[in-house]
Amino acid sequence: MPSSSASSVGLSFQPDRPAGGYGARGGRKRRSWREGRWEPSLSLSRSRLPGRRGERVPLAGLALGGVTSSLGKHNFQQPHGMLLRCHLKRALPQKVSCRFCAVMGKLQSKLKHSTYKYRPDGFRDERIQTKAFQEYSPAHVDTVSVVAALNSDLCVSGGKDKTVVAYNWRTGNVVKRLKGHEREITKIACIHKSGQFFSASRDKTVMMWDLQGSSQPRQQFSGHTMVVTGLAVSPDTSQLCTGSRDNTLLLWDVGTGQCAERASVSRNLVTHLCWVPREPYILQTSEDKTIRLWDSRGLQVAHIFPAKQHIQTYCEVSEDGHKCISCSSGFGGEGCEATLWDLRQTRNRICEYEGHFQTVASCVFLPRALALMPVIATSSHDCKVKIWNQDSGACLFTLSLDGAGPLTSLAVADTVSLLCASFSRGIRLLRVDHSRGLELQEVAGF
Repeated sequence: MPSSSASSVGLSFQPDRPAGGYGARGGRKRRSWREGRWEPSLSLSRSRLPGRRGERVPLAGLALGGVTSSLGKHNFQQPHGMLLRCHLKRALPQKVSCRFCAVMGKLQSKLKHSTYKYRPDGFRDERIQTKAFQEYSPAHVDTVSVVAALNSDLCVSGGKDKTVVAYNWRTGNVVKRLKGHEREITKIACIHKSGQFFSASRDKTVMMWDLQGSSQPRQQFSGHTMVVTGLAVSPDTSQLCTGSRDNTLLLWDVGTGQCAERASVSRNLVTHLCWVPREPYILQTSEDKTIRLWDSRGLQVAHIFPAKQHIQTYCEVSEDGHKCISCSSGFGGEGCEATLWDLRQTRNRICEYEGHFQTVASCVFLPRALALMPVIATSSHDCKVKIWNQDSGACLFTLSLDGAGPLTSLAVADTVSLLCASFSRGIRLLRVDHSRGLELQEVAGF
């Protein structure tokens, strides 16, 4: 006689046999050999059922109710059915309760960017976007290399299309499209609360723009022999510092456009520059894996931080000027970290933020209004934006921008919004949501 199986959970039950010594106990679990493997089987004695005592009845004539069976480490609860005389009636589909899955979490089907095989049910690391998403008219027609906030409504961006775009990210409108560079835009530096900003390019030049003026650059700075990869404006906006892959830093007079100072360090391929607020110091990262602090008074190296193991791609200084963050390149989780440094007398490493799987391209200090604790945000080539507890180094939330490609730049737009430039999907507008704790939502793209 063929075996009867409960299809809802895939258990195979063998019918009773004349020989085999099942004994007088009913409901005892047994194992039987079927098709080259051992399967759990169950025999019930009629002594446990109404009728003649001692008469064995095949399970095909019964419907199971509340039978619990074990398979390996999984414990399933069989759905309740009805007691029938001649056949096994299938119960309605019910949720399978598995204590193993409840402990370990659901098995993830895609492990491309995760080292965890199981995801706990209460895991808040990555959430599916449920709020309305607005797609504005695109700012660029190609990869966006950099984005920076000009004021509370406008941002400035540049990319491979050789165009600098001033964009109102609240309304989704292009304010001004500026053309003047001959190659890709690499860096943007804004004079906050004004309409003026600077752009650097692979054409070895830096240009100054004014939104209230014409569409032509107000000033041009030429002096590097290779691509300009660093750009920083002094707090009083009177000086501009530029860096390049030609191993040099240049200090410019913004008013005249003349180079005031020049410094060169062997193998110092500049990746980013950042001016320390209210100080004459400039922070610089390099492909030689070091972070340097320059004194603009004479353009001399004031301090060199301990060398890292990977190329330093970016740096950012806190508003109070006491701390800074640097980002590391890497692949497969090796490197790929951000590091918090003390800029005061000790100048020691404070904390590291590890969790990205590819190069960390940008980092920002987030406004204190975003959370009760000090937090920072990082963006990476692994398509993820992460929010971190600045003090403990714990990752508070991860937003995955699938399909965006490498994330190239990150900027604070206002107290609750971030702007993220990407390789494939333009600029993404992200918003911090506190309705269910600290979360990051993708709300618009342009």
